[in-house]
Amino acid sequence: MPEFSAKDVQALRQATGAGMLDSKRALEEAGGDMEAAARWLREKGLAGAAKREDRQAAEGAVAVVRQDNVAAIVELCSETDFVAKAPEFVSLADELAALVVAKGEDAVAERQDEVDRLRATLQENISVGRVVRLEAGEGEVLDTYLHQQAGRGVNAVVVLLRGGSQELAHDLALHIAFARPSHLTRDEVPEEEVAAERQTVEAISRNEGKPEAALPKIVEGRMNGWFKERVLLEQSFARDEKQSIAGMLGSAEVIRFVQVVVGS
Repeated sequence: MPEFSAKDVQALRQATGAGMLDSKRALEEAGGDMEAAARWLREKGLAGAAKREDRQAAEGAVAVVRQDNVAAIVELCSETDFVAKAPEFVSLADELAALVVAKGEDAVAERQDEVDRLRATLQENISVGRVVRLEAGEGEVLDTYLHQQAGRGVNAVVVLLRGGSQELAHDLALHIAFARPSHLTRDEVPEEEVAAERQTVEAISRNEGKPEAALPKIVEGRMNGWFKERVLLEQSFARDEKQSIAGMLGSAEVIRFVQVVVGS
């Protein structure tokens, strides 16, 4: 094992602008030789990577792949939509999603070198964001939806149902893409968020001069509206607002849904 210290890693990082892990790896590859390590970083396009890592990766692309009873979403993050629309960027996101379907969520680590090469080539902070894999068991179905913009996925949904049809799962995926619920049921909403909103609603209602006796009913009505914005089963179906999602499901049950939106 090459001999070098944490101070050597820090010195190399400061001299080259590379990330800490890249600097450590460079010293390992170079047998502890600082000049050779710096040259290795330049050759790999990793010099300056630390500065790129400090820049916010708020753009990107999402990819969805479904094969038989398995579906996956992978988010690949970038700083600009210009890079996010690059063919090699979109292609890598698609390949990562296919890899996750085949081998599991941890499989994205197998392609880290390609992510690093793309980061060096495009000179942006590029990283893998959210990774999700759902598998349907017996009596379950899943479906997906991907909204694309300028050649890249920006809004991806996977829905897993028990006792429902493929068509129902797809309709739900479309609804979720549009309505963007954050929770399946009211019970899943964190208690602290509910308490804070209830306190705010009470204060607003009092400031509006509502009668004290009517406050409980007014607050409850406003809280129901607040939950409806967030809870899938309480929402009105996007294609038919007279029908709730719970009513639309009938005897079917949503096991899980996942939505990944670029920049959220």
